[in-house]
Amino acid sequence: MAKRIEKIEGGSGEESTGYTKIETWDAATIEELSTIYYRVLQLIGEDPEREGLKNTPSRVAKSLSFLTRGYEQDPCAILNSAKFKEEYRQMVLVKDIDIYSMCEHHMLPFFGKAHVAYIPNGYITGLSKVARVVEAFSRRLQVQERLTTQIRNCIQECLNPMGVAVVIEAQHMCMQIRGVQKQNSVTTTSAFTGVFLEKLNTREEFIHLIGTKLH
Repeated sequence: MAKRIEKIEGGSGEESTGYTKIETWDAATIEELSTIYYRVLQLIGEDPEREGLKNTPSRVAKSLSFLTRGYEQDPCAILNSAKFKEEYRQMVLVKDIDIYSMCEHHMLPFFGKAHVAYIPNGYITGLSKVARVVEAFSRRLQVQERLTTQIRNCIQECLNPMGVAVVIEAQHMCMQIRGVQKQNSVTTTSAFTGVFLEKLNTREEFIHLIGTKLH
């Protein structure tokens, strides 16, 4: 991986208010993607050499690299990095986790909230790790249905809890700005394992909690 450091400072005649921005990417990949996006601009009728677009191919290439960085992450390793023995056997719920992903059919964003719960069976994980697992899977080309089951399966396989519950609510730009153009549509998906499937009251408690404002 090539690492590049960019330092941006205040304008002429002003006291420096610059900051250091560190971006990490694979230089060869960015160069190749930039060439492709340069050609894309030409194909849609634009001039890639005009002032506003001169650096656009490189910026878009780096943006895509950032938006799909989940391919480089191991979600199970994330959970295991903060895995602790604990006899707690009640529901652990992390809700309203922001998700930003890209539809694999049109490569347009979809975004919303994920609600993830599990009931430990001897082990817990750090609360932030649950959100990081959501992030690792969402930063890939996705469909919401698969994203939901990937999060569920990862937690079930890596922590072996008594059950896992995942609900995702999202808006899809491929439905809102093209095609059917239904701006207010929201898609909800769910996936359960263990006691969330076997015990109706446990599943109902989860559904109640994700719909309740306790803070």
